[in-house]
Amino acid sequence: MKNWQWLAIALFALTTGLLVNTTMKKDFVTLDGEAHQWQDFEGSWVIVNYFARWCAPCLREIPELNRFHVENKSVPIFAISFDPLSQEQLSELRDTYDIAFPILYSIESLPWPKAPNTLPHTIIIDPKGRVVKQLKGEQSAESLRQVLVELQGP
Repeated sequence: MKNWQWLAIALFALTTGLLVNTTMKKDFVTLDGEAHQWQDFEGSWVIVNYFARWCAPCLREIPELNRFHVENKSVPIFAISFDPLSQEQLSELRDTYDIAFPILYSIESLPWPKAPNTLPHTIIIDPKGRVVKQLKGEQSAESLRQVLVELQGP
């Protein structure tokens, strides 16, 4: 084989590898095994809620977050445990508190720089994938709807 043929094969392999890596890369996996990239949600508002099993306000707001999830199917909502928990511990937590929306389990990348220092903490991501609001404290389905209305403007 000539040098140019080897070069062509190497370039093809490199290009294919980069393409596969880009399309197969996932930013997070939910407890249910669904893998996603944050860009999968571009065009939609997204809500991410940090919680902990030892945080009473976090646990109190779960029914309201469940209600928001059921009533607003076009707005994905995800939970992230503040504490590093195993998949089994997260599953038990989901079952114990009847968490109806996806919990992120394996996280490779987040569109914000670090975990919050207060709980509960809710992050609102706009349709362009930008963090536009961070809410500290317990939220209700109505407070989340109201924040989204305010952010969407007139």
